[in-house]
Amino acid sequence: MNALVYAGDVSARECWATLEDSAGAVLIDVRTPEEWAYVGIVDLAGLARDPLYVPWLTYPKMAPNPDFARTLTEAVGADHERPLFFLCRSGQRSARAADAMAALGYRRCYNVAHGFEGDRDAHGHRGTVNGWKVEGLPWVQG
Repeated sequence: MNALVYAGDVSARECWATLEDSAGAVLIDVRTPEEWAYVGIVDLAGLARDPLYVPWLTYPKMAPNPDFARTLTEAVGADHERPLFFLCRSGQRSARAADAMAALGYRRCYNVAHGFEGDRDAHGHRGTVNGWKVEGLPWVQG
């Protein structure tokens, strides 16, 4: 397995603080459209912006999205110093996505540790241990 090259993991609160302080920072939700629709999405309305939605994998086969890097590069532009925060359900896919963009020369790619729903609790449920929702950060459900 190759070592990851992205800038590091940050908590959901650290991500939020940077989004508040840096107009150029971008949150990229790499979950599937089905997850966005049924589980919920980050709400950045209070910061007068929206996350970018670019799936890392495509449902139902969960195959890599062949357009991921191109779509994201077009959306964030050529500023390789721009802070990019990647979010998925638990922090696994987003780490891979952050790594892929770091490999393209984006130097400030961060994985939001524990993702949107976080780790499973003792009963196998997400959303009770850690992650964006548990931190009480803004989100909405469709």
